[in-house]
Amino acid sequence: MELDRISNLPSDVIGKILSFLPIKEAVKTSILSSKWRFQSAMLPHLVFDDQCFSTQNHKTFENIVDQVLLLHIGPIHTFKLSRPDLPATSEIDRWIRHLSRNSVNELILHIWKGDPYKIPSCLFSCQDMVHLELYNCSLKPPSTCKGFRSLKSLCIDEVTMAQDVFDNVIVSCPLLERLTLTNCCGFTHVKIHAPNLKFFHFEGLFEHVTLENTLSLAEVYIYLDFDYDRRQAPASYCHLIKFFVHLPHIRRLTIQGYFLQYLAVGALPGKLPKPCLYLSFLSIDIYFSDPCEVLAAQCLLRSSPALQELEIMANHENQDQAVNVEVKSWLDANQNWSFTQLRLVKITSFSGSEAELDFIKFLLSSSPLLEILTVKPAASVVDSLELLKRLIRFRRASVHSEIVYLEP
Repeated sequence: MELDRISNLPSDVIGKILSFLPIKEAVKTSILSSKWRFQSAMLPHLVFDDQCFSTQNHKTFENIVDQVLLLHIGPIHTFKLSRPDLPATSEIDRWIRHLSRNSVNELILHIWKGDPYKIPSCLFSCQDMVHLELYNCSLKPPSTCKGFRSLKSLCIDEVTMAQDVFDNVIVSCPLLERLTLTNCCGFTHVKIHAPNLKFFHFEGLFEHVTLENTLSLAEVYIYLDFDYDRRQAPASYCHLIKFFVHLPHIRRLTIQGYFLQYLAVGALPGKLPKPCLYLSFLSIDIYFSDPCEVLAAQCLLRSSPALQELEIMANHENQDQAVNVEVKSWLDANQNWSFTQLRLVKITSFSGSEAELDFIKFLLSSSPLLEILTVKPAASVVDSLELLKRLIRFRRASVHSEIVYLEP
């Protein structure tokens, strides 16, 4: 009798094979033998998306999810529900209720169609959850909610929640290490109190951002999506200082949209009271038409002695002579400043204004270890060749530096 090698594979090998298959294919393997049947019912990672089942019938899809959960044996580490044609339905309530009784570790819920899905209160009893990812949902925890005590990663996109709900959710996740907020609504003050937070990503609108007890933050990305009105804050209140005082260990920072405009509010110092000693990567959008933004960027650069890589997206609107005077004044006052670690610089949307050229001249003359300066002009630049000629004539502190000029 021929040896049945498939049936006699070790359980851990079978489990490894099944982990690489979509649920649809993994369930089909149950016909191979009783050993495989039980293995497919013990899959710890359940992923239901458009690659999992081709059916477009909502009822059929719901029946499949019901059957998989009903026959499942053992713990569920991951449950992902993400289908472009799936609206918020009462069946999702039932699935989450089932998961709340089975100590799910990772929950990914993307509602791509229709109104935001109202998260049922039973979700907040999942105290073993480590990763939570929500899209197009509405959060309103019960009054008895104590937060997610084990949560380390929270990613919410197009999620609606009140200001007090947002504040309480963040405070009630003491182990939180990664936080991503994208286009959320219902709150305008982004207040982050998270002692273990290492990664923070924000895109959208806010009136104020406050970081408290975030001494472990190493990587921050913020995109502010509207023109910030500086009149909202008193001149004596410096957003730049307030923001960085709780970021002593920041290593990577991306400032996009109008966030530099927000940081430029108030009396700007020449240097931050406490320098960013570990900041090695900085990506920043600068409106060179705004002298306050230019000065805020220069303050940040001068406060980053470990900077190795710098990316600048140059924005320019109606630049006047006053801006050039501001830039020249700062450059003249900092002629002896040196970027001792800077190796890579990339400037995009370069228009060739005097303020931008003076800024590049300063970087080239102050960076003894610079290896590559990449410049990509804006599409509106007419005489690209003339700009290149001016750039290559600038004095360079590094004999090994190279200028890479990309055509618009």
